[in-house]
Amino acid sequence: MSRVVLEEAIREWLSRNEELSSALGLDDDAPSEAGRASNRDLSDQLFAEFGLHADWDVSVEDHLVSVHGGEIRVRQYRPNRVRGVLPGYLLLHGGAFWLGSIDESINRALASQRAAEAGVSLFDVDYRLAPEHPFPAGLEDAFTALTWVHENHDSLGVDPDRLVIGGVSAGGNLAAALSQLTRDRGGPRLAGQILEVPLVDFRGALEWSGEGADIVGSLDLAGVAAFYAPGQSLDSPYLSPIAGSFEGLPPTHVMTAEYDLIAAGAEKYVVALREAGVDVSSTRHSGMLHGTPGITGRVRQARLWHEEVSAVLRDMVGR
Repeated sequence: MSRVVLEEAIREWLSRNEELSSALGLDDDAPSEAGRASNRDLSDQLFAEFGLHADWDVSVEDHLVSVHGGEIRVRQYRPNRVRGVLPGYLLLHGGAFWLGSIDESINRALASQRAAEAGVSLFDVDYRLAPEHPFPAGLEDAFTALTWVHENHDSLGVDPDRLVIGGVSAGGNLAAALSQLTRDRGGPRLAGQILEVPLVDFRGALEWSGEGADIVGSLDLAGVAAFYAPGQSLDSPYLSPIAGSFEGLPPTHVMTAEYDLIAAGAEKYVVALREAGVDVSSTRHSGMLHGTPGITGRVRQARLWHEEVSAVLRDMVGR
C-alpha cells in the first residue's frame, strides 16, 4: 500500500473527530441507545463545523409507514422550483446498521441538496436499527417503504416508472440488497441504484496494510454481523449482495473512496456486475476516507462527490 496522503482539512476533521469523541465519552462498547445519542451529537457537531450550510429551497413532509411490528418515518423532500409529477429517489442512510437517523444534520442537508439539484422527490427512510431490530428488519423496512412509494405515487406526486434507490455505507448494503429483493419478489421496477462507499461483502476480515493503518484502521465484519445478523449465513445475497445473482438488476453507479477498507469489495462488485451484463458505472475518489464525503464545507472533493450523485440521478431518471 502507498502512504496515505490527505489534505489539511481532512486531517483537521480527523483531529476534531477524535477530540469530540473523547469529550462525549465515545468508546467501542456494544451498540446502545446512549451510544446512538452521543454519536448523533458527534455527527451534528462535526457537520456544523465542516459541512456546507445552504438553503436548498425544498418542502419537507414526514409520513408514517406501517411495517411489520410497528411504524417507521419516511421523510419526503420536494424541490419548490419544480412542479408536477417528479421522479422518486429512495435513500438509505449509513451508520453501521446501528447508528444514523434521518434527523442528523448531514442527512437532512444531503437529502435537501439532492432533491433540489436532481429535481426529484426524495424519500429518506428511517429504517429500524440493530441490535433491537436485527436483520432482516432494516431491509424489510426499505422494501416496505419502496412499495409504499410505488403504491401511493399519485398522492405523493411521483412517477412510478422512474424510481431510483440509493444508500451510503451500511445504507449502500441495504440498497444493493433491496435491488435483489425487489427483483426476487416482483416488486417495483427500478430505474437505477446509486451505491456510495457500500459494504457489499460481509465475508472475511478487513485490515489496512502498510502506512496509514492508524488513520484507515481495521473493520471487524464478524463483530458487525454478530449484532446485525446473528445466526445468519453471510453468503446470503441479502447480507452480502456480491454473492447474489445479478440478472435483471437496474443500471448501477458505485462510488468508492481511495482510503477505505471496503472499497476493494465494492470495486469487485462493479466488475462482477459488468461481467454479468448489468449497465454499471463507477468512480474512485482519490484522497478520500470512508466518512470524508460529509466535509462539504471544507473539501472540494466532497462537494464534487455530491454533485456527482445528483448528476447520475438526473441521468438515470432522464431529466
